[in-house]
Amino acid sequence: MTSTRAAPTSASATLDPAELDRLCINTIRTLSIDAVQAAKSGHPGTPMALAPAAYCLWQRFLRYDPEDPRWPNRDRFVLSNGHASMLLYSLLHLTGVKAVNESYEEVGQGRLAVTLDDIRNFRQAGSRCPGHPEYGWTSGVEATTGPLGQGVGMSVGMAAAGRWLGATYNRPGFELFDYNVWVFCGDGDMMEGVGSEAASLAGHLRLSNLCWIYDNNRITIEGSTDITFTEDVASRFMAYGWNVTRVGDANDLDMLSRAFETSLATRDRPTLIIVDSHIGYGAPNRQDTKEAHGEPLGADEARLAKEFYGWDPDAQFLVPDGVREHFQEHLGRRGAAEREAWSKLVGAYQKKFPEPGVHVGCMPRHTMPPGWDQDLPVFPADPKGIAGRDASAKAENAIARRVPWLLGGSADLWPSTKTLLTFEGAGEFQAPGQGGDYHGRNFHFGVREHAMCAFTNGMALSGLRPFGSSFLVFSDYCRGALRISALMEVPAIYIWTHDSINLGEDGPTHQPIEHLASLRAMPGMIVLRPAD
Repeated sequence: MTSTRAAPTSASATLDPAELDRLCINTIRTLSIDAVQAAKSGHPGTPMALAPAAYCLWQRFLRYDPEDPRWPNRDRFVLSNGHASMLLYSLLHLTGVKAVNESYEEVGQGRLAVTLDDIRNFRQAGSRCPGHPEYGWTSGVEATTGPLGQGVGMSVGMAAAGRWLGATYNRPGFELFDYNVWVFCGDGDMMEGVGSEAASLAGHLRLSNLCWIYDNNRITIEGSTDITFTEDVASRFMAYGWNVTRVGDANDLDMLSRAFETSLATRDRPTLIIVDSHIGYGAPNRQDTKEAHGEPLGADEARLAKEFYGWDPDAQFLVPDGVREHFQEHLGRRGAAEREAWSKLVGAYQKKFPEPGVHVGCMPRHTMPPGWDQDLPVFPADPKGIAGRDASAKAENAIARRVPWLLGGSADLWPSTKTLLTFEGAGEFQAPGQGGDYHGRNFHFGVREHAMCAFTNGMALSGLRPFGSSFLVFSDYCRGALRISALMEVPAIYIWTHDSINLGEDGPTHQPIEHLASLRAMPGMIVLRPAD
């Protein structure tokens, strides 16, 4: 491994475009190396490998304004392989993403989302750079990720939310919602069952605004994926109904750009971009090893890697002159113009279409429209009583008629859970031509409980009030996503029925015993059980 690159010594004006691109990429890499080294803990290898892909996506394609990470029509970037968190923190710092308030609703806090001191204190108590990205704690983090598979699962809900918002609120000349969802994911996401469930559902729904960028580095904590994971991922995703393309060199910005352009040009299905990379790229003794995955490089190896990048091996947390300015010149300027144009469009929209205009203002703030509760049913005392799921159905439909963004479905059980929205116009959420359209509010998740709950989280992160439903005993399938819901404090609703211990005809497999107590024990989870 050799390098002939010169060390950065001056501002961006002295560098040609290719050198400036390389300078920005290597700044992401070295910040990640230094942060993990200082923490004596972390995952440096993936940020070193994926820095070019992240730089290319953010700098050339992402519709995003660092001044307002809450802008409703921004593109979403989800780091599903959350152990590579320093990749995201480096981007948030270098692009100058601004902080949002504690309720994650208002910008203008007068500080950066991630400062250089936060990066220096990576994985330390109180830092805005925890070991895995946390929604609401670090502005610019679109979803809490870390448990593998959750990020890709939530991304499908985000993409579906975008399609629903566009179908419901766009009008001729007023394209308010047309954002894309970009996801970085790794071998672990591909192995986790929730990732498979989510990919299958995304393919069925033909969510062409969704792109997963799969880091095919062929390394996990235990070693080469040859010992565990040898399937043909491309063929698998083509069978799901995805468009699949490949980038054979993770450092080739032109090839990466063509792949992103392919995704944007694909109108009838989601896209998987398989990026062949070298974990720990540039570290002569750690590249392509399991040690690069989850351990600091060590002081000597960090120096060698920096020398390979043409970097000052003694520099720590260096951001060369011109790097921040280069991000502002492209991502910052482009994003500001797009957000400003969108804000003007919304202003005109709200004047021309007052009622949906109110809805567009309510959703990002998780507020309810006027009169949302005026049709709530009343249940007089009755010796015969009423089944809880029947009463729930009446209340759910009464509210949903008044709150258009209350929507959801079940894991193939609505005839039992009674969660179907039955009023006129509720419709079925399906790809156009498949018995419904993207305006529908009834979702059919199939027998995919885990993906349903992750999907629901993604919709809630997009400003909607989604619900998912199943039998209480099957909440066992969903615990990873349920716990992420609670951690993020998002307003996702889970409707569990068949909660009695007297479900004798189905046998012990369907009788919930410990489930209610376990959900109540989950911090941040509000559990309501009528007549408990």
